Amino acid sequence: MRSLLWFGAVGASAAAVHFGVVVLAVKLLDLAPLLANVLGFMLAFCVSFVGHHRLSFAAQQASGRQALPRFALVALLGFASNELMYAVLLGLGVEYRLALFLVLLAVAAMTWLLSRHWAFKRRAA
Repeated sequence: MRSLLWFGAVGASAAAVHFGVVVLAVKLLDLAPLLANVLGFMLAFCVSFVGHHRLSFAAQQASGRQALPRFALVALLGFASNELMYAVLLGLGVEYRLALFLVLLAVAAMTWLLSRHWAFKRRAA
């Protein structure tokens, strides 16, 4: 249960970074939302990996060297899903902030499962 609470806190922090970067990049840099989403993902990835490695899945404690490439794959899969769903929702005319919020929630469950059961799980010796 503690792991799930940390996952929520870290995930919310990473999502807030992702969301904030997208909104700022669209408003201040006049980037297209899909391009701003890439920038938001890259910054949120750093928050997410460090937080999940040190807090959410610390009890499983795979080494950073072991967990980083696995989590990167999970994150890239999540981002690919994110970008595809985001493009579809934007294409349907959903406002970009609402679309991003919905997509970030949808990807969280997949990330939790893959992170808990694979990315941060210590390899048997």
